[in-house]
Amino acid sequence: MDKEGASGRLAAEDRHLHPGGYVHGGVWASLADTVAAWATIANLDGGFDFSTAEMKMNVFGTARAGDVLHAEAIPLHVGRRTHVWEVRVSAGERLGALFVCTQVLVATPAG
Repeated sequence: MDKEGASGRLAAEDRHLHPGGYVHGGVWASLADTVAAWATIANLDGGFDFSTAEMKMNVFGTARAGDVLHAEAIPLHVGRRTHVWEVRVSAGERLGALFVCTQVLVATPAG
């Protein structure tokens, strides 16, 4: 995790699967949003926090229990009030999902 991005991974277990036996879309999205958050944290100036304002994800791959999802965030925009991150999530050698989110920066209350 640094100003240029962040990465993370998740080993899929049975608890991550939907009834059909594949990793649930919410798991892909949670991993991607978490990695984007880590990248945002590395870029925050003092006196600011953030929240995810918008997210979009296309999942075009599958994963099962035992597979490892790997997420890599890169900045598309790092501004004073918003950050936009692209996160690519792969399962093995295959790109399985593309996630883009906007983080809104908010001033933390004094005190």
